[in-house]
Amino acid sequence: QVQLVESGGGLVQAGGSLRLSCAASGTFFSIRAMGWYRQAPGKQRELVATMTSDGRSNYVDSVKGRFTISGDNAKNTVYLLMNSLKPEDTAVYYCNAEIRPLYGRSDDYWGQGTQVTVSS
Repeated sequence: QVQLVESGGGLVQAGGSLRLSCAASGTFFSIRAMGWYRQAPGKQRELVATMTSDGRSNYVDSVKGRFTISGDNAKNTVYLLMNSLKPEDTAVYYCNAEIRPLYGRSDDYWGQGTQVTVSS
């Protein structure tokens, strides 16, 4: 059974920084990609940043230049370093992973979410 465990959320003042971590555990063949989504109150969940297993990354325009996604393949972990945080970054951040099981097709997995609150 695959699990994604997130950590690193919290309360920070505008202009501050936070680093989120997400570790995948369980038995599986490989991780194809990992990333972060967020959902603010009253809004749809949106992609923040993703990274493929070969290191290609993608960001939503609103975080480019401020957020950096990175990964540790040996630890099955993805990180999101968030700098110059703004109040509009306030949301629940969810880790997502596309994981190939030992047998069968790849599937999407989600973490439980971690709250990020940026005060003005």
